[in-house]
This record gives sequence, structure tokens and C-alpha cells, in this order.
Amino acid sequence: MTGTRLLLYALRRLLQAVPMIVIILIVNFFLIHSAPGDPVDVLTGSMETSEEYIAELRAEFGLDKPLVQQLGIYLWKAAHFDLGYSMRYRQDVTGLILSRLPATLLLMGTALVFSSFLGIMLGVFAARRPYSLSDNAVTFIALAGYSMPVFWLGQILLLIFAVQLQWFPVQGMFSLRVPSHGWARFADLMHHLALPAITYSVYHLTLIYRLTRVKMQETLTLDFCTTARAKGLSEASVVRRHALPNAMLPVVTVIGLNFGFMLAGSVLTETVFAWPGTGRLLYEAINARDYPVLLGLFTFLSLMVILANVLTDIIYALIDPRVTYS
Repeated sequence: MTGTRLLLYALRRLLQAVPMIVIILIVNFFLIHSAPGDPVDVLTGSMETSEEYIAELRAEFGLDKPLVQQLGIYLWKAAHFDLGYSMRYRQDVTGLILSRLPATLLLMGTALVFSSFLGIMLGVFAARRPYSLSDNAVTFIALAGYSMPVFWLGQILLLIFAVQLQWFPVQGMFSLRVPSHGWARFADLMHHLALPAITYSVYHLTLIYRLTRVKMQETLTLDFCTTARAKGLSEASVVRRHALPNAMLPVVTVIGLNFGFMLAGSVLTETVFAWPGTGRLLYEAINARDYPVLLGLFTFLSLMVILANVLTDIIYALIDPRVTYS
């Protein structure tokens, strides 16, 4: 695929995603506004407030307008990249999301790289020894990890390694008494990152492992691998040069899709470990009925999932010469 055709394909896929984005915006708007609870009640809390002040708050955030009119205002602002103003944090929603995004990207990127690398390595290892003791042992551990809920696994790791053994911090991203820069700051960050990243990566690691194992077992029995062995190539060369590149095509697709879904599914991990990312922000916004932040986060996360899908298609076209797009 030439560079021009690849660029045209990417632009076409992005344009095709526009109607989907509009539908997502509308669905998110009605889902959030149909949820029980009034954000003004959350803002005022148990304080005795006058009807005039409540009406002023509703007018400030546009809640006094008809729902259809609120939707129109929201879509117009979203088209101009204006996600509104947070009711709880009293700041621009776009800036609020961008301030939390680096923490989530760090956690998600670390977990994605770790789970992908280890999952592929274990999958290749098990596929070369099908139904052996080592294959069955790794598969059993992978199935056990696949079945563990994220919030449960995170709490167990916290209880053992943070509370009982005190090897890792209980929560947060940095310690209070660590310098604001330098190697000490970096080491402290890695220390806080370890448990959340492990928790976050277990499910995706098992998913990558199972897919790699199945595809490698299928590929190693195909004719071109048999021919390579007949030509005198070692088993390691057959795996590395012939089987692995072909088996990786569906794995790359899953990794690309995981990028978007891991970004959108960080709520549980970040809440358990009090990690200051977008997942934690989403949890706080739900509790506060902060409509602008909720809508902004859902819009942003939906865009990330769509962009991850487009990027995955492009990468797939680059690594598989059989794929052509006209």
C-alpha cells in the first residue's frame, strides 16, 4: 500500500466515523440525563437554600432549558471542541480531562506493553509444547487470571503487598515527601505504578496469551511451516521467521482494540488504587452528578476507541501485504 492510498484510506475511515460519533453523543446525552438524581441537589447538599438560588444554579448550567434545547447546545459546543464547565471542579472540562489524561495513559501504556509482550511470549512457549505439563500449567494460570474481577484482584494485591508486607504504597501516584524532579521522583512513580499496572494488565495478558497460543498452534501445522522444516530450518527459525509473523495478525488487531477499551475501562483500577486519572475522574463525576464532566469523558473516551480502531486497521494494512483498500 502506497503512502497516498494509505492516507486516503485513513481519511475515509475517519469520515465514516463522524456519523457514529454524532450518534454516540446523542445516546450519551440522553443516558446521562435519564439517570436518577439532580446535580443541583448534589451541589447544595444538605444546606438550606432558597428557591431563587436553586433557580440561579439551574440557569447557570443550562438545566432550566428543555431537554431538546440542551441537546442542541451540547452538540453545537462539542462541534467546536467546547465540552462545557464542570459543576464540581468549577473549571473547563477539556482542561480537566487533559490534566488527568497523562496519568491514565501512563498506567494504560505500561499495562498494555507488559501484557502484550508477556502474553505473546507465553503463548509462543505454550504453542511449541502443546498439551504438555508446562502448557497446561500456563493455561490454567491464564484462565484463573481471566476469571478474576479487576476490583477484587486489586484489593487482594493491596491487602497482601501494601497493607501486610508494606512493599508498595497503598494509593496515589506520588509520595508527599519526594522531590518534584529527578531520579527519586521517577523511582517513586514506578513504585506507585507497580500494583495498578499489574492489576490492570492481568485480564489483557490472559486474552493475548490465549489468542497467541491458538493461532501459533494453527500456524505451526500449516504447509509452509512443514516445508520450512523439510528444508532443514531449525524449529526456532520456523517459529521466528515463518509462524510468528503470520500468527501475529489477529493478535495485533486485539492489541489495537484493547488500547481503546483499556482507556475506557480504567474506572475500577484507578478507583481501587486512587490513581488520579480519567477513570477516577469519571467515578467522582458520577457521584457528583457532574453532567458536563460525564458527557465530556464519555465523548472523549468514545473518540479514543474509534481512533484506536482506525489506527488498528492502518497497522493491519501495513503488516499484511494481502490487504488492499481501493
